Amino acid sequence: MAEQFPNRQWGSRTNSLSRAANKFAATKPGSWLIRTITPLDRALLERTDAKYTVLGPIGAPVILLTTTGRKSGQPRTQPLLYVHDGDTLYVIGSNFGQARHPAWTANLLATPSATVAIAGERIPVQATPIPAAEKDAVFARFVEVTGAYDAYRSRTTRDLRIFALTRA
Repeated sequence: MAEQFPNRQWGSRTNSLSRAANKFAATKPGSWLIRTITPLDRALLERTDAKYTVLGPIGAPVILLTTTGRKSGQPRTQPLLYVHDGDTLYVIGSNFGQARHPAWTANLLATPSATVAIAGERIPVQATPIPAAEKDAVFARFVEVTGAYDAYRSRTTRDLRIFALTRA
Protein backbone atom coordinates (compact mmCIF):
# COMPACT_ATOMS: atom_id res chain seq x y z
CA MET A 1 0.00 0.00 0.00
CA ALA A 2 1.32 3.46 -0.90
CA GLU A 3 2.05 6.01 1.79
CA GLN A 4 -0.93 8.13 2.79
CA PHE A 5 -1.01 11.86 2.07
CA PRO A 6 -1.22 14.09 5.14
CA ASN A 7 -4.68 15.44 5.81
CA ARG A 8 -4.93 18.82 7.48
CA GLN A 9 -8.11 20.75 7.27
CA TRP A 10 -9.11 23.55 9.56
CA GLY A 11 -12.42 25.24 9.88
CA SER A 12 -15.69 23.48 9.25
CA ARG A 13 -17.59 22.84 6.03
CA THR A 14 -20.84 22.58 8.00
CA ASN A 15 -20.95 25.91 9.86
CA SER A 16 -23.19 28.75 8.69
CA LEU A 17 -20.25 30.75 7.26
CA SER A 18 -19.17 27.77 5.17
CA ARG A 19 -22.67 27.08 3.89
CA ALA A 20 -23.11 30.74 2.87
CA ALA A 21 -19.64 30.85 1.25
CA ASN A 22 -20.36 27.71 -0.77
CA LYS A 23 -23.63 29.14 -2.06
CA PHE A 24 -21.87 32.39 -2.96
CA ALA A 25 -19.01 30.51 -4.67
CA ALA A 26 -21.54 28.94 -7.06
CA THR A 27 -22.53 32.38 -8.38
CA LYS A 28 -20.65 34.27 -11.08
CA PRO A 29 -19.72 37.10 -8.66
CA GLY A 30 -18.53 34.47 -6.17
CA SER A 31 -16.37 32.81 -8.81
CA TRP A 32 -14.96 36.21 -9.73
CA LEU A 33 -14.10 36.95 -6.09
CA ILE A 34 -12.34 33.61 -5.62
CA ARG A 35 -10.31 34.14 -8.81
CA THR A 36 -9.45 37.64 -7.56
CA ILE A 37 -8.16 36.44 -4.16
CA THR A 38 -6.24 33.50 -5.66
CA PRO A 39 -2.89 35.40 -5.71
CA LEU A 40 -3.29 36.25 -2.00
CA ASP A 41 -4.18 32.64 -1.23
CA ARG A 42 -1.22 31.37 -3.28
CA ALA A 43 1.14 33.63 -1.28
CA LEU A 44 -0.22 32.40 2.06
CA LEU A 45 -0.11 28.77 0.95
CA GLU A 46 3.47 29.11 -0.34
CA ARG A 47 4.68 30.72 2.90
CA THR A 48 3.14 27.93 4.99
CA ASP A 49 3.66 24.93 2.66
CA ALA A 50 -0.12 24.71 2.42
CA LYS A 51 -0.78 24.61 6.15
CA TYR A 52 -2.96 27.71 5.91
CA THR A 53 -5.27 29.06 3.23
CA VAL A 54 -7.49 32.11 2.95
CA LEU A 55 -10.36 29.64 2.57
CA GLY A 56 -9.39 27.66 5.67
CA PRO A 57 -11.98 29.07 8.07
CA ILE A 58 -14.73 27.63 5.87
CA GLY A 59 -13.11 24.19 5.83
CA ALA A 60 -11.98 24.28 2.21
CA PRO A 61 -9.36 21.59 1.52
CA VAL A 62 -6.67 23.38 -0.51
CA ILE A 63 -3.29 22.26 -1.87
CA LEU A 64 -0.66 23.96 -3.94
CA LEU A 65 0.01 22.11 -7.17
CA THR A 66 3.22 22.93 -9.00
CA THR A 67 3.38 21.75 -12.61
CA THR A 68 5.90 22.33 -15.38
CA GLY A 69 4.70 24.85 -17.94
CA ARG A 70 4.22 22.99 -21.22
CA LYS A 71 5.46 25.97 -23.26
CA SER A 72 7.86 27.72 -20.87
CA GLY A 73 9.28 24.73 -19.01
CA GLN A 74 9.03 26.88 -15.86
CA PRO A 75 7.32 25.87 -12.61
CA ARG A 76 3.69 26.99 -12.43
CA THR A 77 1.92 26.91 -9.07
CA GLN A 78 -1.82 26.95 -8.51
CA PRO A 79 -3.92 26.60 -5.35
CA LEU A 80 -6.64 24.00 -5.87
CA LEU A 81 -9.40 22.39 -3.90
CA TYR A 82 -8.91 18.65 -3.70
CA VAL A 83 -10.56 15.43 -2.61
CA HIS A 84 -8.43 13.36 -0.22
CA ASP A 85 -8.54 9.60 -0.62
CA GLY A 86 -5.69 8.37 1.57
CA ASP A 87 -2.89 7.60 -0.90
CA THR A 88 -4.55 9.55 -3.73
CA LEU A 89 -5.50 13.20 -4.11
CA TYR A 90 -7.99 14.22 -6.79
CA VAL A 91 -8.00 17.62 -8.49
CA ILE A 92 -10.45 18.97 -11.04
CA GLY A 93 -10.00 21.53 -13.81
CA SER A 94 -13.32 23.30 -13.37
CA ASN A 95 -11.89 26.79 -14.00
CA PHE A 96 -15.08 28.12 -12.37
CA GLY A 97 -17.07 26.95 -15.40
CA GLN A 98 -15.19 29.12 -17.88
CA ALA A 99 -15.01 28.06 -21.54
CA ARG A 100 -11.32 27.07 -21.45
CA HIS A 101 -9.50 24.40 -19.53
CA PRO A 102 -7.16 25.81 -16.88
CA ALA A 103 -3.52 25.85 -18.03
CA TRP A 104 -2.38 23.55 -15.23
CA THR A 105 -4.44 20.69 -16.71
CA ALA A 106 -2.64 20.97 -20.06
CA ASN A 107 0.64 21.12 -18.15
CA LEU A 108 -0.19 17.83 -16.41
CA LEU A 109 -1.18 16.19 -19.70
CA ALA A 110 2.19 17.22 -21.17
CA THR A 111 4.29 16.44 -18.06
CA PRO A 112 2.49 14.35 -15.45
CA SER A 113 5.23 14.80 -12.82
CA ALA A 114 4.37 17.56 -10.36
CA THR A 115 4.65 18.57 -6.71
CA VAL A 116 1.95 19.21 -4.14
CA ALA A 117 2.26 21.19 -0.96
CA ILE A 118 -0.13 19.88 1.66
CA ALA A 119 -0.20 20.21 5.44
CA GLY A 120 3.32 21.64 5.60
CA GLU A 121 4.92 19.07 3.29
CA ARG A 122 6.04 19.22 -0.34
CA ILE A 123 5.52 15.88 -2.05
CA PRO A 124 6.45 14.79 -5.60
CA VAL A 125 3.44 13.31 -7.38
CA GLN A 126 2.46 11.66 -10.63
CA ALA A 127 -0.79 12.76 -12.27
CA THR A 128 -3.11 10.40 -14.08
CA PRO A 129 -6.26 11.55 -15.90
CA ILE A 130 -9.38 9.86 -14.55
CA PRO A 131 -11.02 7.58 -17.15
CA ALA A 132 -14.46 8.67 -18.38
CA ALA A 133 -16.13 5.70 -16.69
CA GLU A 134 -14.93 6.86 -13.26
CA LYS A 135 -15.45 10.62 -13.65
CA ASP A 136 -19.02 10.82 -12.35
CA ALA A 137 -18.14 9.10 -9.08
CA VAL A 138 -15.12 11.34 -8.47
CA PHE A 139 -17.05 14.44 -9.53
CA ALA A 140 -19.76 13.61 -6.97
CA ARG A 141 -17.08 13.73 -4.26
CA PHE A 142 -16.13 17.26 -5.36
CA VAL A 143 -19.78 18.27 -5.11
CA GLU A 144 -19.73 16.97 -1.51
CA VAL A 145 -16.85 19.41 -0.83
CA THR A 146 -18.83 22.27 -2.38
CA GLY A 147 -21.98 22.28 -4.47
CA ALA A 148 -20.40 25.08 -6.52
CA TYR A 149 -18.90 22.37 -8.74
CA ASP A 150 -22.39 21.59 -10.09
CA ALA A 151 -22.73 25.26 -11.07
CA TYR A 152 -19.28 25.28 -12.67
CA ARG A 153 -20.09 22.21 -14.75
CA SER A 154 -23.40 23.67 -15.87
CA ARG A 155 -21.70 26.88 -17.12
CA THR A 156 -19.54 25.13 -19.70
CA THR A 157 -19.87 22.57 -22.47
CA ARG A 158 -16.34 21.23 -22.05
CA ASP A 159 -15.57 17.97 -20.31
CA LEU A 160 -13.95 18.85 -16.97
CA ARG A 161 -10.53 17.23 -16.60
CA ILE A 162 -10.03 15.29 -13.37
CA PHE A 163 -6.67 13.91 -12.25
CA ALA A 164 -5.55 11.43 -9.61
CA LEU A 165 -2.32 12.45 -7.92
CA THR A 166 -0.21 9.71 -6.34
CA ARG A 167 3.23 9.85 -4.76
CA ALA A 168 6.01 9.64 -7.33
